[in-house]
Amino acid sequence: MTVLSRTRSRKAEPFDIRDYIDGAAAFYGATANVIMQLSLPPVGHGVAESTVHSGSILLHPVKRTRTTLTYLSVALMGTDDDRAAYRTAINGAHRHVHSTADSPVRYNAFDKNLQLWVAACLYWGSIDVMTRLYGPVDDTTADTFYDYAHHLGTTLQVPRDMWPADRAAFDAYWTENLPRTSVDPTIKAYFDKLLDLKMVTPPVRVLFAPFHRWYTTGLLPQHIRDELGLPWTPTDERRLNRLLRTTGIIWGRTPRIIRNFPFNATLADMRRRRRRGKPLI
Repeated sequence: MTVLSRTRSRKAEPFDIRDYIDGAAAFYGATANVIMQLSLPPVGHGVAESTVHSGSILLHPVKRTRTTLTYLSVALMGTDDDRAAYRTAINGAHRHVHSTADSPVRYNAFDKNLQLWVAACLYWGSIDVMTRLYGPVDDTTADTFYDYAHHLGTTLQVPRDMWPADRAAFDAYWTENLPRTSVDPTIKAYFDKLLDLKMVTPPVRVLFAPFHRWYTTGLLPQHIRDELGLPWTPTDERRLNRLLRTTGIIWGRTPRIIRNFPFNATLADMRRRRRRGKPLI
């Protein structure tokens, strides 16, 4: 996941999204957010069965990570023109993502309801990690950030009026849709590869995979942990919250330009590619 938010009250100052974009959550929350998105069966099978191999994180982890980070940076930090250009590029890739006669579930990457679920996961995950890193924000800031987060959906194909009207409406949407997630053997095998960092070199995998599986487990909703059979204890929860709070104390003291990395870098890269006529994805 992705987008981080820095949780300080800004009632007296104009809202600036750059104050709420922070690279630490991309480190901690990315895999958990992907798992949440793909736990909705049509989304999961759309990714697992995709023939667009250039977009596979298991085959091209650097390229896929760059694409995802660019989408987030464009959606939240870009201009309307940036978003329109990247939406067109995403649409080009999505044309090839649809179910076949052999697919166990029906799906199409242009399904607005599926895209809304993806955007909702990104928002929910960012707020969860934000709170763990920096503590809760005041209601005014939370409402403003939520309203701004509609760009996570509209940068795809989600109409503005499909984004739940306010945080209470979002909570109702989340409560209704989270139980619809499930994990079959095909998707679980895919998730195990993500959790165990099968896409990276063996030395990196040996060093970091157990830690990665542990903290990713802790950032999943309990329903999805149950679906995956992932153990999580109160002691694990305390350790994770202590780790994230310590990270927030240290990371929150760095200059904004550093906290915004890598999102500021991927946004600049997207604009450079566009000027030079290079593919955006």
